[in-house]
Amino acid sequence: MTTNEIKSNIPMRWGEKPYHSLDYELKKQFGEKVYKLALNGGMTCPNRDGKVGTRGCIFCSQGGSGDFAASASLSISKQIDFEERLLLTKRPVKKYIAYFQAYTNTYGEPSYLRRIFTEAINRPEIAALSIATRPDCLSEEILDLLEELNHKKPVWVELGLQTIHEKTASFIRRGYPLSCFEEAVHNLHLRRLTVIVHVILGLPGETKKEMLDTVSYLNHQPIQGIKLQLLHILKQTDLADYYEAHPFHVLEMEEYVSLIADCLELLSPDITVHRLTGDGPKDLLIAPLWSTKKRSVLNAIHQELKKRHTWQGRNFSK
Repeated sequence: MTTNEIKSNIPMRWGEKPYHSLDYELKKQFGEKVYKLALNGGMTCPNRDGKVGTRGCIFCSQGGSGDFAASASLSISKQIDFEERLLLTKRPVKKYIAYFQAYTNTYGEPSYLRRIFTEAINRPEIAALSIATRPDCLSEEILDLLEELNHKKPVWVELGLQTIHEKTASFIRRGYPLSCFEEAVHNLHLRRLTVIVHVILGLPGETKKEMLDTVSYLNHQPIQGIKLQLLHILKQTDLADYYEAHPFHVLEMEEYVSLIADCLELLSPDITVHRLTGDGPKDLLIAPLWSTKKRSVLNAIHQELKKRHTWQGRNFSK
């Protein structure tokens, strides 16, 4: 196929965006726009309860990265009802993804996990199940449960890798080696489960090359999705204390926009991009404050992609 022929296929493959966006993928899979419902299964994390560590990852808030999730005091069904009502006040929605977001969502008794995941997946409006977890919390029994549920509706497993560099991983107290991540991805792939990987850009001490090396590494793993997340410094975290004592460079908006474009240039077109930036709770966010203007950031990224015109046969001028 010639370059011109590849370019002509871009609008058909990815719609209006010059990369494999989540919006495009959801419409392809489910035939319409689908929205996530952030749920809280009442979990904790081995990096908090003493099994791996006691203070969690250095950047993690007290909400366990689930600051936007519903209250764990409610049943899963009531959480879904509550989240649906909120969304329906803004737009008509028919299908949802049940997203277990807070803390480590496979860190529990398999019988309990079966109950809450089944409660969500059996709802007729739930199109898929998305489970945020750690690669060191995927026993054979839990993998078997996820495989079983995947026969009912699609199950996505979201793994917080953040970086491939062991020095940075140690600094952020990730709590597992890269080999553990690779084993988890292999086991999930064998069971035909969709794997989405979280990467944080702007971690202290990491160079641009090191960040791009993480993205390049993921091209060679059997994963289906990626979340590119800007580092947020949040109040009441150990990262906030470190930042106050040892101020480090936080990415400016222009730097981040350029870096994201570099990541997309490098990323395999087969990998769905689930996120290009991130939402830090405004009442907790210390830096970077520009990240609160999410729409402006996304617009700037798309403008940067248009300026670059073409790479890997993708036409950015359209």
